[in-house]
Amino acid sequence: MPVAALHADSWRRHYRGAYSDAFLDGDVVVDRLAAWTERLERRDPGSCTILAEDASGLIGFAHTVFDEDPSWGALLDNIHVAHAHQHRGVGSGLLSRTAAAVAARHQRSGIHLWVLEQNLDAQAFYEARGARRMERAPVLPPGGVAGRLAGSPHKLRYAWDDPSVLIRQSRTLEG
Repeated sequence: MPVAALHADSWRRHYRGAYSDAFLDGDVVVDRLAAWTERLERRDPGSCTILAEDASGLIGFAHTVFDEDPSWGALLDNIHVAHAHQHRGVGSGLLSRTAAAVAARHQRSGIHLWVLEQNLDAQAFYEARGARRMERAPVLPPGGVAGRLAGSPHKLRYAWDDPSVLIRQSRTLEG
């Protein structure tokens, strides 16, 4: 499954130091395959997965849970872009399409996400697109298996109160 493979590759590239090397070098593909198989078979109307593809196949994806939190709004649970396609607008496009999906479902909903504290590139990406850093919390281990963490990593919540800014940014870049 291409989504699971891209997700595992992204974790291997960006989650070292937060997730254990044994997990990233071993079970991460099986873990992501199980997670995505369950997620896609469930066909939950309260979430959506947006794919970015080119002639070579899948180059990115975003998965959003619409009513995840009454205060923060929709949760952008995953957004990953294939390494070879980063810095080409794929992530910005996925953010814009995510914001459009949230706006189509809710008149007024924010969007939030969690990013690893060590992932400075992702933080800069979200901040450049208007997200505000809101809070810090401990990372929960993937699949609830404590041994999959390396130490006690933390994550940061980033949020957009008005996700329409992401749609406007995309239109500005396109036009």
